[in-house]
Amino acid sequence: MQYLVKSTLILLATLIGFLAWSDAAIADNSTPVRHTVLSDGHPMALWEKSRDDTKGIILFVHGRTWSGLPDFDLQVEGEDLSLMDGMLEQGYSSYAVDLRGYGATPRDASQWLSPSKAANDVINVLQWISERHNNTQVHVFGWSYGSVISLLASQKNPDNIASLTLFGFWLDLDAEADTDTPDNGTLERRVNTATAAASDFIVPGSISQRAIDTYVAVSLAADPVRVDWRRESEFLSIDPSRITLPVLLVQGELDPIAPTDLQAKLFTRLKTADKSWVVISGGDHAAFMETPRPMFIGAFKAFIDRFNP
Repeated sequence: MQYLVKSTLILLATLIGFLAWSDAAIADNSTPVRHTVLSDGHPMALWEKSRDDTKGIILFVHGRTWSGLPDFDLQVEGEDLSLMDGMLEQGYSSYAVDLRGYGATPRDASQWLSPSKAANDVINVLQWISERHNNTQVHVFGWSYGSVISLLASQKNPDNIASLTLFGFWLDLDAEADTDTPDNGTLERRVNTATAAASDFIVPGSISQRAIDTYVAVSLAADPVRVDWRRESEFLSIDPSRITLPVLLVQGELDPIAPTDLQAKLFTRLKTADKSWVVISGGDHAAFMETPRPMFIGAFKAFIDRFNP
């Protein structure tokens, strides 16, 4: 009897040790690894969280105002909010890029960013990631501005892309081009604000005040000055009839920035037959950091799992 009890305790200790080791394998990735990738000679900051037994690779492309880590790797003690960590737990390694002027990536000599320049940088970063992982194709996730940048990049060069997931798509494909900032226009260099940092959290009670405060702090630290864009009418060169990649369109039910009519235009015009449209119940423009996070991660995982059985 004593031998049985002793053996059982040893087995339990071994199991607990194994589980602790498995958790540590993910916990060790709490701090992302920074890479510098040259895109046409310009140094791009690229953040990585990976696991040795990865099922696949994801590239996260951020939105208009804030860079990769505030958006996709928010760390708040006692709360699970990081999308990179969430997908790591689902078996996926991921990268988050800082576009020119965002986060740890400097502006270039022109001081301006444009859609074609951003899309080209995403293409070059994808090539670097793919080559680093034995020419594996990468699942691209674009949020808000990142959704249209990702579409434009995939239209220009889809070679290293396994699938597209687009969240917070805001562009009216039938809009007429506004007058663009001229090449000699005045740089605004607007200082970012706490109000702007908190503005994506729309549904009351969907995220804790402590998490909002943390997001505001890390966002302002990473991106104190708003990036200056020009030639934004280039986004209207997006032609969904040229997109043949598998696409997951994700919409927050309560997201005023991405209304249903704009999602419908994109979805119906996509050439690919492999397309899905998921509405996150109760979600807004930052749904993957809020209470609908499990549904969001589940929908994203179910989509890319088809390519990584």
